[in-house]
Amino acid sequence: MDFGRLNSDIKEMRRRNRSLGLTVGALAAGQIIALLVILNLLGTVRTVIVPPSINKSFWVIRDKASSEYLEQMASFMAWLVLDVTPSSIDWKKDMLLGYVESDQYGALKTRQEVEAERLKRINATTVFAPQQLVPSEDAQNVVVRGRLRTLVNGFETANEAKAYLVEFSYSGARMHLKTFKEIPHANP
Repeated sequence: MDFGRLNSDIKEMRRRNRSLGLTVGALAAGQIIALLVILNLLGTVRTVIVPPSINKSFWVIRDKASSEYLEQMASFMAWLVLDVTPSSIDWKKDMLLGYVESDQYGALKTRQEVEAERLKRINATTVFAPQQLVPSEDAQNVVVRGRLRTLVNGFETANEAKAYLVEFSYSGARMHLKTFKEIPHANP
């Protein structure tokens, strides 16, 4: 037996074991750091979703959206509900119903179908010109103020200042319409 060769082999194995131990330690430390980063990111991730048209930057966290996003969604909803003609109301109604909360779906669908039938019967067009959007991030709603013009057979029958409350809920990575209703128009 060659003791010199045996000693050098043992030294070589010990050196390899030390380097393997350092490698395993570095991998374990990397796993711990990755776990800490993941735990740190939980609950603070902002999901970026896209509204129908992008005019401003915005953010969404868990169940709340920024006032910029609420403004964009409210103006889109107002356009779908209030800017209608006999030929466009069915398409806009279907588009609107894609955003409605499930528990409000039936009531809003019935309301929009009745309105569509009325507009077609009297050949009316409504045009809404928003003048002010007042968002509330805490309540996740927007008050939309503006002028609603009504034309029947091409003749203007009304041109009134109106205000509407548009309430939203955020779930399932999507903004849903909770309420769209007229409120008394009072200047702020």
